[in-house]
Amino acid sequence: MDWEQRALRLADEVTDPVSRWRESIASTARHELVPRWWERHDGDTWILRDGPSDIEHWMRRAYSDRSVITRVGTAHADHGELGDLTEGRPTSSATHPGLVVRMLRHGRLAEGMDLLDVGTGAGGLTAYASRRLGDQHVTSVDVDPYLCDVARDRLAAMGLHPQIHTLDATATKLPETYDRIIATVSVRPVPASWLAALRPGGRLVTTIANTSLILTAWKTEDGGATGQFERDWAGFMTSRRGEDYEPGLTKLFDVARDLDGDEVSTGRYPVVDVENAWELRSMLEVLVPGVELDYEQQGRRRIAYLVHADGSWARAAADRLNPPTVHQGGPRRLWDELERIRNRQSAEGGLSLYGSPVRVTPDGVCHLSRGRWTATIA
Repeated sequence: MDWEQRALRLADEVTDPVSRWRESIASTARHELVPRWWERHDGDTWILRDGPSDIEHWMRRAYSDRSVITRVGTAHADHGELGDLTEGRPTSSATHPGLVVRMLRHGRLAEGMDLLDVGTGAGGLTAYASRRLGDQHVTSVDVDPYLCDVARDRLAAMGLHPQIHTLDATATKLPETYDRIIATVSVRPVPASWLAALRPGGRLVTTIANTSLILTAWKTEDGGATGQFERDWAGFMTSRRGEDYEPGLTKLFDVARDLDGDEVSTGRYPVVDVENAWELRSMLEVLVPGVELDYEQQGRRRIAYLVHADGSWARAAADRLNPPTVHQGGPRRLWDELERIRNRQSAEGGLSLYGSPVRVTPDGVCHLSRGRWTATIA
């Protein structure tokens, strides 16, 4: 099993030749962290793969710059059998190494610093950081007891012994204080416990839930932090407190698909897959938090759906780039909210998020400002 050469090629792909993270990637047996995983099978269905049953496929998957889904809903791949099928949202993964390295770089880490890794998952970031900083300087936390236990065992088999704790880092006082906190789960707002656990001058790196925004911020004397949304992007699963995420707005999506609504109009802009238009999606979540999305393409026809827990919904449909017919219902006009953002994007050549200065108060609320534009993420 030539994993060393594969790991070296992966390091070549995701780091620069002079990168201080290069050796960490090249010396980590990533396949040992993901012996089983879930792959997309058909639509919303996932199929279980087993590494030892197909070693070549295992090696290709483990040493590619791709995320590997290890848990769907409450079903961890370790507990299934080859070929099992399941449905649901991914709830844990081994993040693709290129993104892990980017998050570590944003952390501005140096020897002797103590790091908290929020979201142990399969243990990849924990492994890379332990090799670079020394495992005595690395602590990792996750809400899932099994993830913590298996990551601890697999890292120990590599000779790495960081501290790993099972806890809800968004609601619980953290076990120690740290020079750096890097989260590979997304949150809204920033947990006050993270700010309290940062040492003076410490640095926080995290993402905002349902956006692609990477927040980097330095601890300030008042217990808050100041920083910016980087001119970079990342997407992580949102933090969870239970075994699975709360059910989505399935019934409201059914309404959005079938009804005419309270208002029918013609939209100004073509239908867009908002979930994958990252800047647009991020601004929508900042200004109208909690919107859930769906998108269909049927030949030339594009259909976008927006729904919100307050009962608001919108459906926009059109052929290719033609102006869409828009149906909306509920207390708010969600497509109108989206078009206001697109008006700003069109008029100004972009939106104000990436590169925006951010002030985080000790309670975790983010205050954004850029020119005359301001917003709050609470």
